[in-house]
Amino acid sequence: MKKIEADTLEQAYAQAAKEFACSVTQLQVEIIQFPSKGILGMFKKPAIIVATPIAPIAPIAPIAPPVTPEPVVIKEVVIKEIIEPKVVVPQPLPTPVLVEALVPPTSNTTTVEHPKTEILLDDAALDTRDEALFMVPEEDEEDDFYDNNTMDLAYDEMPIDECAVDVKAKITHLFASTCFNLNEIKVFAYDEHTLLVEISGADSALMIGKEGYRYKALSYMLFNWINATYGLQLRLEIAEFLKNQEESIERYLIGVCETVDRDGRAQTKVLDGVLVQIALTQLRNRYPNRYVAIRSNREGGKFIIINSYHEY
Repeated sequence: MKKIEADTLEQAYAQAAKEFACSVTQLQVEIIQFPSKGILGMFKKPAIIVATPIAPIAPIAPIAPPVTPEPVVIKEVVIKEIIEPKVVVPQPLPTPVLVEALVPPTSNTTTVEHPKTEILLDDAALDTRDEALFMVPEEDEEDDFYDNNTMDLAYDEMPIDECAVDVKAKITHLFASTCFNLNEIKVFAYDEHTLLVEISGADSALMIGKEGYRYKALSYMLFNWINATYGLQLRLEIAEFLKNQEESIERYLIGVCETVDRDGRAQTKVLDGVLVQIALTQLRNRYPNRYVAIRSNREGGKFIIINSYHEY
């Protein structure tokens, strides 16, 4: 067992392998201290490990001198081969066989063979034939359409407050099996067409993710479920993430609104999926009589344009 210090863990591992004269994989290493660069050269810490070989290292056996083989005596043996003369026996010629033609018995009935007719189809005929194989009668298509698209109107007739209670129960059941430490999930009507879902708790920030990627995924899934089932919109708030994004966009749009008021038109920079929807809502509320729409650039980025209706 040896205690080794080095600038990095890689150098410490290499030094340990060199001192024990073995591979790194044959060492049991315990890291005592991780290296740190410090701040401006201060508080720098080296890497400290304790290395122990897993199995005792066997000494290298000395190489035995080569053994000179004894000379092998080869005795010459003469083998006499007796070659007997081969007698070639002439083979008799095959006897010619007479094959008589088999004549079918005559009868009073005369058989007439009809020639086979080969039907050739051009490419157009083949295409038409293939389409006919896969055609479905119109009556069947209509029956399948109405059978697969029968809509249940029970949720459409439910008041929004009752929808909020139902959504809360199902979302709570969904997150009950996760490892997140969350408070009670709140769901209530934000307006007559929108449900507000609030999620808070010690682990709520983990549900936002880096640059909000988890927030986007969760918002997308919940919206598709709520909109398809209840016909309502969704406003998802996790640890005041949506509130902070709205305030950030509101500060950014001050300069954009000044350009619109001065020139009558403007466009935003490329915005993220969550931010572009927030900006669209704020701009349409600010300019109800102007054309406000989302556009995409060649790279797929989203931005918003604002101008008069006759200019779009």
